Amino acid sequence: MAVQTAIITGAASGIGKHWAEVLSRIGGYQLTLADSNETGLREAFAPSQNILLRPFDIRSVEQWRKVIEETQQRFGRIDYLFNIAGVSRQSFLLSQPVENIDLVLDVNLKGALIGMRLAGEAMAKQGAGHIINVGSLAGLSPTPGNSLYSAAKGGLRNASIAAAIEWRTKGIFVTLIAPDLVDTPIMQKHLEAGREEVALTYTGITLTVQDIEQAFWKAMRDKPLEINLPRWRGWLTKLNHAVPAMMFWLYEPMKRRGMKRLEKIRKQRGM
Repeated sequence: MAVQTAIITGAASGIGKHWAEVLSRIGGYQLTLADSNETGLREAFAPSQNILLRPFDIRSVEQWRKVIEETQQRFGRIDYLFNIAGVSRQSFLLSQPVENIDLVLDVNLKGALIGMRLAGEAMAKQGAGHIINVGSLAGLSPTPGNSLYSAAKGGLRNASIAAAIEWRTKGIFVTLIAPDLVDTPIMQKHLEAGREEVALTYTGITLTVQDIEQAFWKAMRDKPLEINLPRWRGWLTKLNHAVPAMMFWLYEPMKRRGMKRLEKIRKQRGM
């Protein structure tokens, strides 16, 4: 197989870091690794012939253009864009600082859409490419306590599926991976806070970065529109999306269940 080129956002930590480590270790990939955390990026990876490190603000059109242009200049093409970077500011809506609206929507939705648009343009000229966006099960169904993130990831899901249909005739595939809770630095912040706003996030299972790695391989192999992790949880969230009034009856028992599990995990980790 010919060497392929991938851009990975959010490469300094969590899912993005793990995936970048996997691809750099197995070889056969030229990587542009991008993250707003320049220190973390350079601590995790060393630039080399096949690794280009680029600190950038995912919300900036100009910085996206620079990342894409430098990737093309260095490696000649873009085979994959892995849109992984994201932020979470869980809180009940009336408690959200107004500034968080811009932050959460700009990073999780606007930034990802800019990357899709510009990488898609480059891929269209090549006649091939694959964009893999990391969404969330919170984007499949309204999530009390996580309304901003749910709004952003829901928008990303809709845009991903729409673009996949628009671009398939151009040789470009788009896949959305929507996982349940993943054990990353974002989860650590939840555990430290221990507030009821995050309760619904803890009503399912906890995934690992290795679980997301396997989803990436499946996406690259099969090129589906969407992968939900776990699948059964995806069907439940879609049912809730279809009949949202169910949440009036389910919310309180789900919140109690989530808080119980949250406290169990905190105790297991000595918090």
